[in-house]
Amino acid sequence: MPFSRFFARLAGSALLASLPFAAQADEVTVFAAASLKNAMDEIKAAYEAGSDDKITVSLAGSSALARQIQQGAPADIFISANEQWMDKLEAEGLLEPGTRSDLLRNSIVLIAHGHDAAPVEISSSLDLQALLEGGRLAMALVDAVPAGIYGKAALESLGLWQQTAPAVAQADNVRAALALVSTGEAPLGIVYATDAAADDNVSVIGTFPADSHPPIIYPVADIATRDTPAEAAFLDYLHGPEARAAFERQGFVMAGPAKTGG
Repeated sequence: MPFSRFFARLAGSALLASLPFAAQADEVTVFAAASLKNAMDEIKAAYEAGSDDKITVSLAGSSALARQIQQGAPADIFISANEQWMDKLEAEGLLEPGTRSDLLRNSIVLIAHGHDAAPVEISSSLDLQALLEGGRLAMALVDAVPAGIYGKAALESLGLWQQTAPAVAQADNVRAALALVSTGEAPLGIVYATDAAADDNVSVIGTFPADSHPPIIYPVADIATRDTPAEAAFLDYLHGPEARAAFERQGFVMAGPAKTGG
């Protein structure tokens, strides 16, 4: 009898070994620029509804996220609002080779508090000081956060930076700058068009000319900490039609055609 039980157990083990293992759920940590909040909330919910994998999204200014990755933060995927920060990580060998691509495009706008602010033409003749009426111009950090960098570049290109700089109120990220205008703490601000579209308490009064600042491109890449099927699957999803629709609902423009299929 002992021998028969032994062989029965052995046969059972061999049968289990021959069966395919069920795919185990995984967790994917995404570091994403703060301006992506609304789109990423929608994408996370839709993806998790159709997958066993869990998506954790950490939102902040691209500069802060990139520095955290440099310091070893456990990010799997990074979506930056600025190519230069992604360049830094790539130069340091922190990206999984072959996974970087341009995901989205955006634009920057001048916003005012309230619903019925009068539009202005953004040009070198714009009198921002008069528009501010002694108030502050809300911007993300102009030397670190992409939205602030683009905004400063646009003002410099138009010859408006020197007169405006003393009135700038710098915020940690673009959503914080948006909040200053939304609550009326600042009469005007410079944010992404997508941020302005997400807040009913602000009005877009002008769009900065595309040639007044570098192209606003959001690159995405897999961080070279792990290399799992779950990461690859979510990276593909970000380029697919469902994510594309979510991004476009928030006013983003896809940087390339949507991927279809596996």
